Amino acid sequence: MKMINVDVAIVGGGMVGLTLAASLADTDLRVLVIEGKAPDTTFSDVPENRVSALSRASESILRNLDVWSSIVSRRAASYQQMRVWEKDSFADIHFDAQAFGQQNLGHIVENRVIQLALLEKVQKQDNVTVLMPEQCQSMLQGESETWLQLASGGGVTAKLVVGADGARSWVREHAQLPLVQRDYGHHAVVATVRTAEPHQGVARQVFTPDGPLAFLPLSDSHLCSIVWSIPPEQARDYVAIDAELFNRALTAAFDAKLGLCEVLGPRASYPLTMRYAQNFAAERLALVGDAAHTIHPLAGQGVNLGMLDAAALAQTLAALSAKGKDIGHYAGLRHYERWRKAEAAQMIAAMQGFRSLFAGDNPVKKLIRGLGMRAVNHLPGAKQPFMARALGVEGDLPELAKPATRTATFS
Repeated sequence: MKMINVDVAIVGGGMVGLTLAASLADTDLRVLVIEGKAPDTTFSDVPENRVSALSRASESILRNLDVWSSIVSRRAASYQQMRVWEKDSFADIHFDAQAFGQQNLGHIVENRVIQLALLEKVQKQDNVTVLMPEQCQSMLQGESETWLQLASGGGVTAKLVVGADGARSWVREHAQLPLVQRDYGHHAVVATVRTAEPHQGVARQVFTPDGPLAFLPLSDSHLCSIVWSIPPEQARDYVAIDAELFNRALTAAFDAKLGLCEVLGPRASYPLTMRYAQNFAAERLALVGDAAHTIHPLAGQGVNLGMLDAAALAQTLAALSAKGKDIGHYAGLRHYERWRKAEAAQMIAAMQGFRSLFAGDNPVKKLIRGLGMRAVNHLPGAKQPFMARALGVEGDLPELAKPATRTATFS
């Protein structure tokens, strides 16, 4: 049986796991990435359903890792404006990049595009080994290292195992780390749609009585990726019904803001659950991304939180290694855990606040929502705190998430 000895074993080779591996390029740490499924390298003309809204902080990480040009060369779409409104209400708010001294407010990118660009980068690193496809079968923690048994029959010893393996993390469950979770009571219907009117680089979201519906602009001016959060039974119906019926329901829910909608390719849905690991780290173990936390997609911040986790953990590990310390000791990982747990908890609370604010159609509550959104939209300086946080230009950022020069000041 072949035994692989490394410093860091990353279980999960998706966007977040590969970001962590790429972020450790300039260290002396030996890194192993274990991923169960190799991504397809071919793309169809119709963008995939699973996309991410990358913030400025995530863009900075990817630029600093020298993978941004590879992402843009495949397929990426910037958006310059964002509009949010409530159905059958005067509640409306508008954000414009120019008003904040920015070229754009972010980018919409297919998840697989990001994964492939990072994989190309990581496969060129001398300190990284990628096992793909490969799976872990068991994990046994020792005093100075952890042993992983692989499905292929081989084994791994690592000073630190990182769970970057998604919301149903094998690492988290195998380590029996406690998890707080709450069912949002919604499923997200995702699809790619063609709109009669061009999206003009505007990300749009409407709060309907059933839940929020987002239209995210893609590189084709008439294509959008939708994320429609609705009750589970309704989501199952909308995935199964005839395309023409779905198109009508979607156009009506969106107030026909972009004219008639035509769904392209398959529709899919997945349940929405808030998850928050009580420990982001333990002895010889750390969690990043969805393995540590999942949030409602209404603000599109899930992947951005995960990339910040990866950059923060890489910064922590590099500092520990440079000082000659054991990177697997929980005492050394506590800084990462406190740092990222605080950020995740803040985002979870904010998402819960938004959901509670827009829940229900009581006329008095709708009036209060309308007045509040109108005030934020028109009062000087009221939008800055929201946008500074959304763009990722404020807060306790890892070094990799900081641009070389700031292009705007929010005060």
